[in-house]
Amino acid sequence: MKKVYGSAAEALDGLLFDGMFIAAGGFGLCGIPELLIDAIRAAGTRDITIASNNCGVDDFGLGVLLKTRQIRKMISSYVGENAEFMRQYLSGELELEFNPQGTLAERMRAGGAGIPGFYTATGVGTVIAEGKEHKDFNGRTYILETGIVADLSIIKAWRADPSGNLVFRKTARNFNVPAATCGRVCVAEVEEIVPLGSLDPDAIHLPGIYVHRIVAGPHEKRIEQRTVRKREAV
Repeated sequence: MKKVYGSAAEALDGLLFDGMFIAAGGFGLCGIPELLIDAIRAAGTRDITIASNNCGVDDFGLGVLLKTRQIRKMISSYVGENAEFMRQYLSGELELEFNPQGTLAERMRAGGAGIPGFYTATGVGTVIAEGKEHKDFNGRTYILETGIVADLSIIKAWRADPSGNLVFRKTARNFNVPAATCGRVCVAEVEEIVPLGSLDPDAIHLPGIYVHRIVAGPHEKRIEQRTVRKREAV
């Protein structure tokens, strides 16, 4: 089975359609599938629902799909770095489903593991719990959350082999693993594709069974909040 493709557009060929549901890896601008996001923008796919921790910034990451009005709904934990997101949401142009961060990660993991729902105490007594089933266990109240199963997962990894085994680099792993497992099809962009057998089996973070297509390419790797200090006088 061929998994390695020559470009992000080729890797997404035949997978995109209007109204689809996409799970996207990344945290802030760390570990985001920027090449695949740009390819989705170029394809013009519309009315997309995206499950992702956040929505990038105004001109980078998932934020570019907001700018082109290709996103209909976001399922997210944090959206505070994107002014266009705020504008569209407050004007009623964008649907938003807030999830606590751990709940969102577990919803993706559960979907990938074939678990349709789970109970969590996170969100009880808040707007997050409205309209959801409540159940008591050992004297504590929990709410029912459903697993996420997406039409497509788009993720970013550090290294891959031709079979799709992936290694992530440090905190760039973040949401990428659970996002990868919950998609019916997973496309991974990577910085480097190494020969088969060169990855230490004990160092593989995501087995290739979850990954259907791979593309390698250059990445900009922006820093979302750059913090520096003044140089001290010598």
